[in-house]
Amino acid sequence: MSGAEVFDALLTGLTSVLAWPAIGFMVLGVTIGMWMGAVPGLGGVLGMILLLPFTFDMEPVNAFALLLGLFAVTSTSDTIASVMLGIPGTAASQATILDGYPLAQKGQAARAFGAAFTVSAFGGVFGAAVLAISLPLITPIITAFKSGEIFMLAILGLAMVGSLSGGSITKGVAAALLGLLISTIGSAQTVAIYRYTFDQDYLLDGLPIVPVVLGLFAIPELMELATRNVNISRVSKEQAEGGGMLDGIRDAFRHWWLATRCATIGTYIGILPGLGAAIVDWVAYGHAVQSAKDKSKFGKGDIRGVIAPEAANNAIKGGALIPTIAFGIPGSLGMAILLGALLLVGLLPGPDMLTTDLPITFAMVWTIVIANILAAIALMFLAKYVAKVAFISGHLIVPGVILFIFMGAWLAGGTSLGAWITCLVFGILGYLMKVTGWARPPLVLGLILGGISENRFQLATLAEGSYAWLSRPIVLVIVCLIVLTIFLAARGIVKNRQTKDTQEAGEGRGFNPVVSLPFSIIVLCVFVGSVYIAADWDIRVSQFPLAVGVPGALLALLAIYIDGKALSRARINASDRLSVLKEASQQAVLPKSMKFISAIIGMILVTLFVGQKIAVPLFIFLYLMLWAKRSVSVSFLYTSLAWFFLVLFYDRIIHMQFHQPYLASAIEAILPDFIPIWILL
Repeated sequence: MSGAEVFDALLTGLTSVLAWPAIGFMVLGVTIGMWMGAVPGLGGVLGMILLLPFTFDMEPVNAFALLLGLFAVTSTSDTIASVMLGIPGTAASQATILDGYPLAQKGQAARAFGAAFTVSAFGGVFGAAVLAISLPLITPIITAFKSGEIFMLAILGLAMVGSLSGGSITKGVAAALLGLLISTIGSAQTVAIYRYTFDQDYLLDGLPIVPVVLGLFAIPELMELATRNVNISRVSKEQAEGGGMLDGIRDAFRHWWLATRCATIGTYIGILPGLGAAIVDWVAYGHAVQSAKDKSKFGKGDIRGVIAPEAANNAIKGGALIPTIAFGIPGSLGMAILLGALLLVGLLPGPDMLTTDLPITFAMVWTIVIANILAAIALMFLAKYVAKVAFISGHLIVPGVILFIFMGAWLAGGTSLGAWITCLVFGILGYLMKVTGWARPPLVLGLILGGISENRFQLATLAEGSYAWLSRPIVLVIVCLIVLTIFLAARGIVKNRQTKDTQEAGEGRGFNPVVSLPFSIIVLCVFVGSVYIAADWDIRVSQFPLAVGVPGALLALLAIYIDGKALSRARINASDRLSVLKEASQQAVLPKSMKFISAIIGMILVTLFVGQKIAVPLFIFLYLMLWAKRSVSVSFLYTSLAWFFLVLFYDRIIHMQFHQPYLASAIEAILPDFIPIWILL
């Protein structure tokens, strides 16, 4: 096509998006997308699934205005949960937690929002622009990345996040390996053999990601709010200086070059099918840390730690669209749904999307651009009110968030109580990791990338018949980047220790050896046990678990040695060993934490008998009355609103399947005829 024809298609795409009713569908999609991204456990994929049936009879431009309008903005609004609660709203916002949540604790949530929404809009526009420019030129890049290259990119992502694990790379990499090991639960990649299921049907398909992530990140933070009786912000409004929305916007413009680099990273990682949101924020965050002259503030509330991942995770949407429309290769579940929408409206991915249907392709590009700008403006307006939540009593936040967390886990975890148990178990694990200096993000990334890594490794080896793919140029370049990443991280830790500054970027910066040593021993036992079990399997099934378990066990041994040395120093400095144990218990708020966990276990047990519509509101009411010491009227009003939302949204709007309790028939029998059964069951 000539330049004039391309320009004409560009203008045609713009006018079609701005025409009615396309613009109306886009605004509707953006509105729903902001909600879906902000609520943990929902996300853009669920939104697209819910809206897909409505696109059957739509014109192509209208259908994509609705779907892309929703999908494009979820990685903008997911910042709200990451900053305010320390919970990743979606997979692409995990790295934002590291500095976003500390900013909220400093009373600077509005500043974090201002910077995040500004660079999110920029990243979305940048990614769409690269999409428009790159469409005719991108084939060589996509075809150059085969299974071996994608496997090494996954390892690079793990190296990035493992190196950002505070003062202990050992524990960071061990946590990543633990995540990889957990990802092997369920059916093997190439053979119909089940691994580590222990005769539990729920584990046959592996552990669902969302309950794991919500448990690891949400429950420990909620426990802290509940047990310490604190607000999200640890300072008052008067003390929160320089934390306004305009300050964040100015930060975004001041760090424009960082935002541009990270948006570029996001766009080109998005082009590669199979990785996408799983690693993009970590690669961008790692780049921000390693390219910064002053790294001391990362992980403590450095605005650059918000700008980098937020610029990248919005740019990825434009990049991910390229293989979907040009080759019919969806790089994620969201893109797979979009591919289905293409087919539903009579379009075929491939050369036609770059020639005869180019105006529709450009309409999709314009949708991403306009949707990101609209979402950024709307969220900036709303965020100044949301940021005030940081100064509200934590006791008023905990019960409402518990509802979102557990219903989100239920929705994404197969509508089974196994999802709640998974969420709780990983909540306890996340709490232990938090108080023992083991960073949580590497474990999550290992879990997400485990299946991809094993599958791509085996495909690369089978295709070559050997390990010859390791000598390919792109693979060697990525290997060099992995080595460089680990070297720079290790050098930074050594330098900080020499200057007696151990507060390195990321989670896991400090730990109490009294609780850390037993946890390290437990991790060692898990690795050793996994190796022992896998030793009798077929090599095709055991190869990956053994490759993860053996080095994991060695790193756990090293962690035990590190904890042992730290414990020895602690005992020397303490006048009495009992005082050390008492101090550890006080730091972890152990008695109250156990009560909080027991309350959640009680909610799950009550659900078995009477269902969620009774058990969850009952938990909220009792928490407010007995734990938060609120009045009966406040507790009743709060609980009523929570129950109303639970029934209206999860039942009547998205038609989620609730648990069928043991006492369902008894409850139905005592309900008067004029009360619908769906009110309680």
